[in-house]
Amino acid sequence: MNLEEYFKRIGFHGSYDKLDLATLKLIHRQHIMSIPFENLSIHCGEKITMDLEVIFNKMVRSSRGGWCLENNSLFGWVLRQMGYDTTTLGSRVFDTTGGEHHSEETHLINKVIIDGKAYIADVSFGVSLQLWEPLELISGKEQSQAAGVFRLIDKGDVWMLEKTGRKPEVPNPEFAKSSLLDKKQKKVIYSFTLEPREPYHFSQVNHDLQTDPTSLFINKSICSLQTPTGFRALVGWTYSEVTFKPEEGVDVYDMRNVTDDELEEILREKFNVKLQNKLQAVNKKACYTL
Repeated sequence: MNLEEYFKRIGFHGSYDKLDLATLKLIHRQHIMSIPFENLSIHCGEKITMDLEVIFNKMVRSSRGGWCLENNSLFGWVLRQMGYDTTTLGSRVFDTTGGEHHSEETHLINKVIIDGKAYIADVSFGVSLQLWEPLELISGKEQSQAAGVFRLIDKGDVWMLEKTGRKPEVPNPEFAKSSLLDKKQKKVIYSFTLEPREPYHFSQVNHDLQTDPTSLFINKSICSLQTPTGFRALVGWTYSEVTFKPEEGVDVYDMRNVTDDELEEILREKFNVKLQNKLQAVNKKACYTL
């Protein structure tokens, strides 16, 4: 594993002599534009591991993406190799169906300290909830990004991440009532503490998420990649290209269904994902919105 291979993968050609916020923001943005959030291994008969060398080979050398436990583990390693003061944290994703946070820390994020200020870096939530750059860890501050306005709220014992977005505009009437659309503009995303976590902390969760029949990732095949104007997503057989239009107060969701025969080409051309094994797309009933 080496940084030069990773930098080539994300198209970063700058200098990292200065461990400053500008460099962190640039690498964060390049990562989310280059490496997808995806769980396709589960639906290709492959096992997802927390082994960093396996993750590096998959995501950097084999033109694949990964879910948060892979993406943010890799990103944390990169930041430490560069010399950033980086700490792994665990977060509990908000369950919109039950109206509460999951009991387990299923989402891995990174805290980075620069010039005495703390930032939350998260390169792997995907779709419209993806951070394009790190958030300053300060309570109540509105931090505007392409997808909307994000806020970190200090609740005393935990921090919460919220986002206020825009209403979806769907040109294709066939998808006007799609379950993938969330018309709520204000969302709670996840909560977390500042207690440092080691990789082994996520070992059981990593196993459960790919084996528990109730897991979202068992019930839906997902691939999402940010673009300069929004993001792309493939959920089951539904392909979406989303364009952020903050000046109009909307996000335009261009959605269509594709066939099994189209999946491989779409993944290769739209996400730069090259699968070694056959994908069995899945889109069972489970709460997931773009």
